Amino acid sequence: MKLNKPKHSLFKNGIYALEGFIDITKNETSFKWQLLLLSVMGLVAWVLPLSFGYSSILFISLFLPLLAEITNSSIERVVDLVTSDYHILAKRAKDVGATLVLVSLIVTALVWIFTLFVAFELV
Repeated sequence: MKLNKPKHSLFKNGIYALEGFIDITKNETSFKWQLLLLSVMGLVAWVLPLSFGYSSILFISLFLPLLAEITNSSIERVVDLVTSDYHILAKRAKDVGATLVLVSLIVTALVWIFTLFVAFELV
């Protein structure tokens, strides 16, 4: 059995990653929203009168939903590749991916809330 695995090359792997980024940006509306969230809130994180450490925590936390959305899109594409018919396990796999995105957004919001409370000494 021949696997669909190209020879390892750092340059080729970088190209594959860039192709994946372009593809998901073109084809996934949710990913575009996550990029917008990262851009707008990332700017907010650096404009707020906070120390570098607090701004860094806020900014880095914004990558959690982006990573979750990438993972969710991967799950959805694999499920769609395997079957175009309705199957309860396909639904569950997609639902779990969506849950990952939701949990990442909740965690990011909590990081922002707790960090801002500590930074502005509201606790």
